[in-house]
This record gives sequence, structure tokens and C-alpha cells, in this order.
Amino acid sequence: MDAVVGGGGLVLLPALLVGVPGVPVATALGTNKLVAIAGTSTAAVTYARRTKVDWQVAGPAAGLALVCAGLGAGLAGVVPAGAYRPVLLVVLVAVAVLVVARPTLGVVSLPHRRTRVRMAVAVGVAGVGVALYDGLVGPATGTFLVLAFTAVVGADFLHASAMAKVVNVGTNLGALVVFAATGHVLWVLGAAMAVCNVVGAVVGARMALRRGSGFVRVVLVVVVTALVVRLGWDQWVAGGV
Repeated sequence: MDAVVGGGGLVLLPALLVGVPGVPVATALGTNKLVAIAGTSTAAVTYARRTKVDWQVAGPAAGLALVCAGLGAGLAGVVPAGAYRPVLLVVLVAVAVLVVARPTLGVVSLPHRRTRVRMAVAVGVAGVGVALYDGLVGPATGTFLVLAFTAVVGADFLHASAMAKVVNVGTNLGALVVFAATGHVLWVLGAAMAVCNVVGAVVGARMALRRGSGFVRVVLVVVVTALVVRLGWDQWVAGGV
């Protein structure tokens, strides 16, 4: 799922919190980054070998993301989850409405949108805004990156996914360095999970490459819907805990 359109943290973080009772949230986030960087790196290489990556956008965004995700990780735990969960819910609902209301979005590329100004905006949104969020929280980072590259520079979903994986490597690495330096990584468990994550990344990336942008669009809608349901449950049913 994460290799196709992001959202792997939706599954991985709850699994860590349930599977390792009493684990600090920061440690779950740090271990998640160890696992995720294995998968995103594998997916990024798989995409780069089989399709064209817009390095003029993805490269600078990944460099910025490395720093900004580290800053976000340094702030993890300072801002309670309840503070940004409602905002994230609104954003995800807006994303779902946008994708459903515009069935042609991301199905084909729109090269006329790839202007210098839009490229700079895409680099800023992905390398700063989304990267800070990834260091702080994480889930749906890949989804936000895909939407940013699709909406801003007119990439189709397949190529946007390829670019998103490159930037996601930067966000995961930046956050992992900070979490590791503060002792918030379960290395043995994370390494074992990373092996499985690599397998999933190869399968997911190849599936996206084989089935194209239409398939990625469907997965995107499903993942965003699942994120909204999960966050809504946490906010209102589970008492916002």
C-alpha cells in the first residue's frame, strides 16, 4: 500500500503501539521510520529503474525534506496528537472530495503546469511542509506528496508516486537520525519488520508500474477514506485519545 500511494503508517504505527504494550509514542515513531526507510528506498529504486523521475523537483525536495523532517522529529511529543488531528481530518476530506470530483486528476500528465514557479512551490510544499509533518506524525505523508506533485506540477499519479518515494526517503532518513540519536528506535524489531517492508515495497511498486495511474488513483481514494475513518474514530469514538 505504501509503495503505491503512501499511508503505510496508518497500519504500522497502530501495530507497533498494540504489539509492544507501553512503548513510548516517540519510540513507535522512531521504529516506524527505520521500517519505512527500508521500504521507501526500495520503492524509489524500483520506480527509478522503470519510469522517469522528475529529479529537478524530487531532488531538491528530498534535500529539504531531510532537514525539515529532522526538525519535525525533534518536536515530536511536544504537540499532542489531539491538537492537529481535526485539521488533518479536514485536509483529508478535502483531498477525497478533490480526487472524486475530478476524475481526470492525475490520470494523465499536464506538462504545461510544470513552470518554474510551480516547481518551486512543489519543492517547498513537499520538502518543508509535508516533511515537517512526517517528522512530527507520519501517517499519510506519501499520500500528501503524491497529491502535491499531481496538483501543483501536473504529474500523473504514477510519476507522482515515483517522486513521492524519493522525497519520502529524505523525510524518513531525517527523522530516523533524530529518533536514533535520542534512543527512540527498537533496532531488532525494526530490522525484522524492515525485511518484510522491502518485500511489500517491491510488490507494490511493480504493481503500480504495471497497472498505471488509474490503479494508483483507486488506491489513493481507498487509503484516504481509510485514514479519515481511522482519524474520525480516534477523535470522536475513542475519545480523542
